[in-house]
Amino acid sequence: MREFKLENEYDYNRTGPVRWIVSHVIRYPWLPITVIVAAALNNFAYSAIQLLIGRAFDLIEQPNWEVATLMALAAGVFLAATAQGALGLIRNYATEFIAQRMERDSRDELYVSLLGKSQTFHGRQRIGDVMARATNDVRTLNIMFSPGLMLIVDAFMGIVAPMVLIYLLEPALLLVPLLFLIVFTITVWDYSRQLNPVSNAMREQFGVMNANLAETISGIEVVKGNAQEVQEQAKFVTDASLYRDYFVRQGEIQARYLPMLMFSIAWAAAFLQAMLMWQAGAITLGGVVAYMGLIGILRFPTFISIFSFNLVQLGIASARRILDMINTETDLDENQGGVAENINGQVCFENVTFSYDGKPVLKNISFTANPGETVAIVGQTGSGKTTLTRLINRIFDAENGRILID
Repeated sequence: MREFKLENEYDYNRTGPVRWIVSHVIRYPWLPITVIVAAALNNFAYSAIQLLIGRAFDLIEQPNWEVATLMALAAGVFLAATAQGALGLIRNYATEFIAQRMERDSRDELYVSLLGKSQTFHGRQRIGDVMARATNDVRTLNIMFSPGLMLIVDAFMGIVAPMVLIYLLEPALLLVPLLFLIVFTITVWDYSRQLNPVSNAMREQFGVMNANLAETISGIEVVKGNAQEVQEQAKFVTDASLYRDYFVRQGEIQARYLPMLMFSIAWAAAFLQAMLMWQAGAITLGGVVAYMGLIGILRFPTFISIFSFNLVQLGIASARRILDMINTETDLDENQGGVAENINGQVCFENVTFSYDGKPVLKNISFTANPGETVAIVGQTGSGKTTLTRLINRIFDAENGRILID
């Protein structure tokens, strides 16, 4: 339920965290296109260097090789390396631009959404959890893009480019890298499947820990007045320990990351295949050098996946938490067709019952306050004194009973 909506508010897809993230990205379509194109050309330039080095080996194997030809190959390597560096800068700039825009726009969207929420919504929220979503979770979206998604895009292109050039070098050499790619895909999928629930639990526990801490600090006078320092400290230690346990669990999953082991096996198998084909005369020595250089490129996407997918998982978990708050609606009836008359001031509670999330706060409360009377509401902290006043102006609605004015 929104109390107002801005005229120029951008319409994002809020049906799910991934769709919401995508709708933020496509708001600036030229940025993701720039990232993909620059990453592709960057990796093809780096892969081309391996082919040029292989040709240089073939050249110096010849008895009458010329220095001019070798210099031409060296110039090609220099140009490819220069192009690779320039394209890398363009890719990084565009990715960082997306990341900063994502953080800015998502924080703005959340802030506008919070401004439009009813008092009922805000009365049910824990300030620490709201702050965790508005600060840490929004920041995690930035990190998800830069370096998270940038590394994944670069890793994907770092697989495609060597595969294409290996095929152009000798199609038979694709056997080992294709087998490795199949195993790599399966292991990364399993890695992400295990990591996803832990990432979600970490973000949720971080919000709980911040919410409890914020409540303790804001109510420090009450805590000290009731000598609850030890209990509050124990509560925080429990929350922090649970967050630590999730963090350790994440580390255990990352420690069992298998693709690096698979890559080492694939590298050895690729070298064996290349040497057998060279011995059979199917490829040249320069072809072996170029092939092993292209296989070596696959190490980067294999290694980088261990934490880039973790950053993306954390980003999606944060997006889900932000989106849950944006999409939360209160079921309070605004009663726009209600009675509008002058108020004399009589307030009457008749068997009023109210609870927060199933926990009873008020039960069968009945009293009448006549105009001009001063009624004192006395009770311990948390006994429902403030809730009574919030029921009168309908920040909350009573679950049972009724409240009458005049």
